[in-house]
Amino acid sequence: MPARRRPLLPALGLALALLAGCAGGTDDRPEGAPVTQEEAGLLARLLVANHEEGGADFVVTAPYGEGTVLTLTGEVDLADGVGRAQAVTAYDDGRPDDIRTLFFTADELWFGDVPGLSGALDAAGLPEASYVRRPVTLGEQAPLVDVLTRMVLNLSAEEADAAGAFRDAGYTWEGDRSIDGELAALYASEAGWSVAVDRSTDLLVQYRTPLPGQEFDVTVTLSDHGPREIALPSEEESVDGAAHPEVAATVGL
Repeated sequence: MPARRRPLLPALGLALALLAGCAGGTDDRPEGAPVTQEEAGLLARLLVANHEEGGADFVVTAPYGEGTVLTLTGEVDLADGVGRAQAVTAYDDGRPDDIRTLFFTADELWFGDVPGLSGALDAAGLPEASYVRRPVTLGEQAPLVDVLTRMVLNLSAEEADAAGAFRDAGYTWEGDRSIDGELAALYASEAGWSVAVDRSTDLLVQYRTPLPGQEFDVTVTLSDHGPREIALPSEEESVDGAAHPEVAATVGL
């Protein structure tokens, strides 16, 4: 799969190119102080650093409903734009967790462990398959899982941004935090999102943002940065949900 230039999620209005975060804040500064010139230079390379590292483990949490949280836990190849995860929807009303296996690229999603898939394939006269594949949906009506997987892939870029943009647009240092037991510098934007960057490596470890038109924040946490090799499900293992909408509809995809 060819390397990608940074997609900007235009349908969501999320300017991920404006991510702000790096190590290097001074401890005697007040929280809310503007980023320094040195920090601006590191900010400009933040997504490039992710691309150069190759990938990471990730956890995405989205508390999108009353007592309902969608969590994706997996790994992503940020150089080639491929990921896999376990998607768990947890409820606080006694319902059991809804669990799926998920593979994704910028263009397609594969869903595994789908209840009722075997029966739907049999009813459609199709051979057995472990996954349903469908295109990624963008726009205001995009399913949340499509939004979250694209957000993870967008934490990578092949070219750095202009450092001056981070000095001129109101990015601030918000102090230090512990993220998974490691010291990280926290930075925030006027738009409402924030990032935490490992003090020892200058690598992005957490990105938190509201979604336009929603009343909840999404948190993406990265760890164990390094190369990943992720094999997508084969054609023999998958059924094309776009070509067989009756199957996709039956299993709720």
